Amino acid sequence: MSICNKKTLLCLAVSGSLFSVSYAANANDHYDHNHHDGEHHESEHRHHDAHVHGVVETNIAQDGDHLLFEITAPGADVVGFEHAPKDDAQKQVLANAVKTLNNPNLIFTLLENAKCTLEEAHVSHNLVNHNDHDDHEHDHDHDHDHDHHDGEHHKEHGKHGEFSAQYEYHCEAISNLDQIETQWFTHFPHTHKMTIQYLGDAGQKAASLTPKSSVITL
Repeated sequence: MSICNKKTLLCLAVSGSLFSVSYAANANDHYDHNHHDGEHHESEHRHHDAHVHGVVETNIAQDGDHLLFEITAPGADVVGFEHAPKDDAQKQVLANAVKTLNNPNLIFTLLENAKCTLEEAHVSHNLVNHNDHDDHEHDHDHDHDHDHHDGEHHKEHGKHGEFSAQYEYHCEAISNLDQIETQWFTHFPHTHKMTIQYLGDAGQKAASLTPKSSVITL
């Protein structure tokens, strides 16, 4: 059972945090548009930004003594490609990445005096073989008209390779957790930036981490 199924309220809190912080951060950019067009453009903007090479999104929600992390990362950031592995070398890179992601203690450092214990980790990705098969079939289908081809091409183009990870911690002294450090950039150097959305007792916060600035203060 996935973490979201077990912690629906936490997941909703994360999603709400992401929406409200992102909307506030971008509101001024769309001030001159009418309300309807602004909402549509903002929605498209967030959808597009959800998959930007070099940028990983991390949402953190705290509820009582529970801490939930949700990470969304382009395949290129994690393994250097966004398709199913094409040879043994890429298969090994993928396997190593999944192994690393399944060990969140390698990804995040939580203060010892917060007494946080990992309760569950869930990692998934869509770098699977049937995507390549679909692309192969599409490439050899020359009988469709131009409009249909463009539609299918756009559909295929939207199938970005992506990783998702969820981590749930129980922290006996969560009030002592006033910062979180990430080692993501050490393990996945293709990433240039990690955006953080946090919602918890310390309030709501947005931050951007980089290889040279990898600590978020709560």
